[in-house]
Amino acid sequence: MTLSRSPSPRPGGGWSTPGLNTAYSTNSGPSSPVKSFNADPNGVTWASASAKSHQVNGYPSFQTRNNGFFGRSYRKISGSLPTFNIGAGPRDYAEKEKLGRGRWPPDQGSWPARARTIFARVLRRMRLRSLIVFLILLMTILFYTTPLHRAYRRSGYFGGGSKFVIILGANQGGGVMEWKGAREWAIERDSVRNKKKYAKKWGYDLEIVDMSTKKRYAHEWRESWEKVDTIRNCLRKYPNAEWFWWMDLTTFVMEPSYSLQSHIFNQLSSNTYRDVNVYNPLNITHPFTEDQLDDVSRSVDGDGKPDSINLIVPQDCGGFNLGSFFMRRSAWTDRLLDIWWDPVSYEQKHMEWEHKEQDALEYLYMNQPWVRSSTAFIPQRKLNSFPDGACSDHGVDPRIHYQQKDRDFVVNMAGCEWGRDCWGEMYNFRELSNYLNRTPWEKFKDGLSDMFKRTKAKVKAKGKQGGGNDKKG
Repeated sequence: MTLSRSPSPRPGGGWSTPGLNTAYSTNSGPSSPVKSFNADPNGVTWASASAKSHQVNGYPSFQTRNNGFFGRSYRKISGSLPTFNIGAGPRDYAEKEKLGRGRWPPDQGSWPARARTIFARVLRRMRLRSLIVFLILLMTILFYTTPLHRAYRRSGYFGGGSKFVIILGANQGGGVMEWKGAREWAIERDSVRNKKKYAKKWGYDLEIVDMSTKKRYAHEWRESWEKVDTIRNCLRKYPNAEWFWWMDLTTFVMEPSYSLQSHIFNQLSSNTYRDVNVYNPLNITHPFTEDQLDDVSRSVDGDGKPDSINLIVPQDCGGFNLGSFFMRRSAWTDRLLDIWWDPVSYEQKHMEWEHKEQDALEYLYMNQPWVRSSTAFIPQRKLNSFPDGACSDHGVDPRIHYQQKDRDFVVNMAGCEWGRDCWGEMYNFRELSNYLNRTPWEKFKDGLSDMFKRTKAKVKAKGKQGGGNDKKG
């Protein structure tokens, strides 16, 4: 406690401290002694002691000890103020205060005001996330509504669609040996539309070959051999493509959502087999056993490397089926096509080869070891399923015939021109494919329509039942 505020311990004033009161003091009542220990002989007055104290301390101390208004009301005032969650420091807090952002909670005022305040607060917190979601949605819409998705799927570095070419043998102008009617034109129209849609979806090239222009084959009765020459021409026309997929006009892609990469080529080793004994309807002796052959030619699986596969062929109940097969660009393929198309072998064997180019390929596979080393087989239903009417001498074969529950990739109405209804089969499989590949919105609409039809049928049945009871009564 300072000297300026120290009270006298004696009634009536006066200081008990020696030297602060003098003999000349005018205060009444007892006073301090005049003389004291170490007293200044000249005497010290109260005014001089107070002035000296001010000089030492600079200013008088001030201490309320909670006696002022703010001291008494500090806790009450601070408790009534709103609290804030300050996560980024006092500077951000000051900025929010300066901008006047929601100082008071939204529990005061009308409910529209509270709703606006709450919505604004949530929007401020979610603005970054909302912006990210909006950008992702915008990019997705632009990707699928513009040619960007086709460019992506077609690029060699991303989708890889440019590596595949679909070759469709369409006899668009009528064959040399046959006349086309309305049903044949309808089959061709549906088949071509199906391949165009599939190729556009995945970025593949589509080569539609008009077989009627191959008049130079007619004098040799070689009309069904043109696919060999067509593949050679496509190898020159598409120099950057790797795989060429031949498809007959009677084929139909049932599952356009399957890409060739995901369905076959990403796992080529597991989707194909080289040992013809796995399924051997022709009873081919495999492998070769001659001592003069190398180890690869005498091996059941060749060298076992997927990179050495240059021909992928399915087998049906009669042997090789070339209604849907793959060939790879390579020196081996060029050699095979040259020998396959050789007019000398055609002249010598065409009378024995009932299925023409298909029998010629089977002959080369049986007798040429180098052909076997790069030929692989693929399960029939993986690439070329048959309807129940084809290869039906022994009933439905689950290895060959189309299975709806397994969603087979491609169906081939092979041989439908021999006693079957080609247009009827094409139409049925087209409608089935459309049904199986409906969009979620189409499924929703179909569900509502089916529910309405069932309700209507129940109402009619109850009405008939009630009418019958009335007649009996």
